[in-house]
Amino acid sequence: MKTTMDPPITLHDPTQPPRPAPGCDVCAALERQRIAAERAKNTRRATTCEQEIRSHPAHEDSAS
Repeated sequence: MKTTMDPPITLHDPTQPPRPAPGCDVCAALERQRIAAERAKNTRRATTCEQEIRSHPAHEDSAS
């Protein structure tokens, strides 16, 4: 029988863009594309870049 609580679940803030993984060229390129898309008011492209950064294996390894 379990008598302790599980640790809290940590979710990313969907209102903030993800941070690229340090030293990852793919994440850095996606971040540059995301910034350019935001400047061009292309929300769809910016959101796609955010999703790709979040799902990139190098990013997953460094996510906190």
